[in-house]
Amino acid sequence: MNKKNTNTYRKVIITLSFVIPIAVALLFSVKIKGIDLSFLPPIYAGINGTTAILLIAALIAIKNKNINLHKRLIQCCLALSLLFLLCYVAYHITSDTTIYKGSYKTVYYFILISHIFLSIGVIPLVLFTYLFAFEGNFEKHKKWTKIAFPAWLYVAITGVVIYIMISPFY
Repeated sequence: MNKKNTNTYRKVIITLSFVIPIAVALLFSVKIKGIDLSFLPPIYAGINGTTAILLIAALIAIKNKNINLHKRLIQCCLALSLLFLLCYVAYHITSDTTIYKGSYKTVYYFILISHIFLSIGVIPLVLFTYLFAFEGNFEKHKKWTKIAFPAWLYVAITGVVIYIMISPFY
């Protein structure tokens, strides 16, 4: 890979790292009436759960030195994360915000807030980690993976937990 492509990829990752969270935040103020996408939350919770399982499978694959399987699993996780984002945004621009009314508010909001902040941070972490592998810089890839993997796994798992906790209040 040449230096020009590398610099372009880095600029794209940095741009996406700012544009995605800002766009999602701005889209929360958009409400499209007349479209019922209330079926989406269990789907995107399932996407999060599948992502978590595949991330663990990718870890096992690389520990067993199955690089091709690891690569395909990570690419699948990236695609699932994009699909999650699309479903999440589609649901939230067509539905009112659901308020948690359970007795574990402190736990719920701690998980939710940590999930939100890490989901923002995981964008550049995961994309740069992937780029380092793509470039063949496996030392840097391994170093970044020590932060990116647990953060991404936490976001995927807590996405399911948040859904389970809020689902009775839809």
